[in-house]
Amino acid sequence: MKINSINDVWNAVCEECKKTVSEVAFDTFFKFLKPESFDSNEFVLSAESEYLKTTVENLYKDIIGEAIRTVMGIPIKPVFVVGDDEESIKKAEQESEGLTFESFFTFDNFIVGASNEFAHAASLAVADTPNIVYNPLVIYGPSGVGKTHLLLAIKNHIKRKFPYKKVEYTRCEEFTNQLIISLNEGKLGMGTIDDFRNKYRNVDVLLIDDIHFIAGKERTQEEFFNTFNTLYQNNKQIVVTIDRPLKEIKTLDERIRSRLSGGLSADIQLPDFETRVGIIKKKADQCSISLDENIVYYIAENIKSNTRQIEGLIVKLQAYIAIQKKMPNISIAQNFIKDVIADSKPEPVTVEKIIEEVARSYNISESDIISNRKTAKLALARQVAMYIARQTTDLSYKAIGEKFGRDHTTVLYNCNRVEEFLADKPNEKELVDDIIKNLQRE
Repeated sequence: MKINSINDVWNAVCEECKKTVSEVAFDTFFKFLKPESFDSNEFVLSAESEYLKTTVENLYKDIIGEAIRTVMGIPIKPVFVVGDDEESIKKAEQESEGLTFESFFTFDNFIVGASNEFAHAASLAVADTPNIVYNPLVIYGPSGVGKTHLLLAIKNHIKRKFPYKKVEYTRCEEFTNQLIISLNEGKLGMGTIDDFRNKYRNVDVLLIDDIHFIAGKERTQEEFFNTFNTLYQNNKQIVVTIDRPLKEIKTLDERIRSRLSGGLSADIQLPDFETRVGIIKKKADQCSISLDENIVYYIAENIKSNTRQIEGLIVKLQAYIAIQKKMPNISIAQNFIKDVIADSKPEPVTVEKIIEEVARSYNISESDIISNRKTAKLALARQVAMYIARQTTDLSYKAIGEKFGRDHTTVLYNCNRVEEFLADKPNEKELVDDIIKNLQRE
């Protein structure tokens, strides 16, 4: 699609959203949104009513944000306003910090339990005395257990207690995208590489979410390593989150692993039943709804792995109450739980994803893997990709071969060869295991 205007951008975003939302939902909500303005940070959309604005924010903000990222190539957050009057839009742009999700996350509304009390205490200590204790601080754990909440709680606490300190929070994916854009001389107003370095190296506190995203990306790892050294040498606080222990990420530069291991690592486990009950009650209170105790316990018993699933369910129940004008019963909660769990299932592993991950891990291009080039490095990566495809998918040797432009006997030979190769190569086996974990994690 050719993009020449903000309407073209919005049309492209809508097409992406249609891949995720139902036709009924799109016709009910998306058709009544109007694009007003956008830059490298925000995409402002106006809604016809407060009800429409609230509903879209609660149910579809993440979907729209992801669609914008897909269309524009960088993360740009959607901001919603009511009406299209100039004053409303101007106010939204001026107060955008207050409209983002970031300011919501505090230590006060973080539910502390046995699964996260150490990470909570360490985070609070860092927020109270930046760079005095625990520098760097590494918070690790699976998706949806509260790592981002703690990271943003640190940011908000420091900004209140030390208003003169410069605090920078970013997701690692955004850090990488901004670096790429900056290397291309400031497209979309992001500035040059010098501007990028000034942004991240002239701060008192740097908070980076999902640092594992840089694993295998040599240029980004080099930039982060130098940024880390600059800040650490200047006694500045660094906090990162990661999805598993550092030692398990074999594609992360050893220098970075060593630097991060020099601080404190605090893990967050999946929340226990009591903590889940607390999260449900807190989220319901934030949504201004009151749930029957039986429904609260039922949710806590049936959603165990991801607090984001709990939050998504509460939002659905809030929408149900607003639309139906009545309280949900257990049957409604059961149906919503099925929907939330189904929506949260990880996408199946595909050969395309395998090729992408193997290429990133071996620092080669995806086209090289499926090419006929026969250097030792490319041959190994190609064999590993076939082996992983056999290990993580239900595809036959013939079907895998078709993806790589080879026959089934070649795939069978390569899989057997990799299995023999890994038997006495523990470092290579760890790398392959790490690739499989990356593909299968949520």
